[in-house]
Amino acid sequence: MRTTIFGIALLMSGLPGGVTAETTAMEIEQAATNYLTAFAEEQSEKGYQVSYEPSGVDSRLALASCEQPLAVEFTGDPWRSTHPSLQVACEGIRPWRMFVTASVSINGPALVAARPLARGERITADMVTTQSVVVNASRRGVLGTADHIQGMEVRRPINAGSMITPDLLTAPDAVERGDHVIITAKSGAFEVTSRGKALANGSVGEQVLIQNLRSARTVRANVIAPGRVEIPM
Repeated sequence: MRTTIFGIALLMSGLPGGVTAETTAMEIEQAATNYLTAFAEEQSEKGYQVSYEPSGVDSRLALASCEQPLAVEFTGDPWRSTHPSLQVACEGIRPWRMFVTASVSINGPALVAARPLARGERITADMVTTQSVVVNASRRGVLGTADHIQGMEVRRPINAGSMITPDLLTAPDAVERGDHVIITAKSGAFEVTSRGKALANGSVGEQVLIQNLRSARTVRANVIAPGRVEIPM
């Protein structure tokens, strides 16, 4: 696998007194490799298999010597790209930094449609199955388990065998226009409940207009569960 490198190097200077001490390309490559190895081992414990290859660094590159271990971190999200960027930096007396790309493949479980799914269908366990995919090849993200999506609605048709990504699903409405709901007003340990009528549809986490059936006042409330809304005080 061939990779490319792009870098920004700062403070390309030696030590004073005519004696040159340098951080070599080999040391930079080794720091990047060690970082990727640790990342792969961490993900392995979570059930993911990571393969990687850091980019080669021009052997002519020489940066100021660093009196402490080189710091390495991702600057691009490795879960959203198969070619994330790494920053290798010296945080010592003569600081510098450079950027290196790497090829990274994260293989793991992802949900796919077990059959064609129509718009508006609510997900049940038998509608999906799990396959191993290159997780970070999808810029839209993947879903690993069915537990968190059961009951969600399909936003647009999904073909059998297609990966199910978060943008293809939406939370169903927990309250619908005209529903009678329980209104809870809370302030610390103090709590008051009353009954109301929803004036709009809303899913959990959304804010909707509710008419209090006792006072006829219209208030904004947060949907917290099917048939339940809350007004912070």
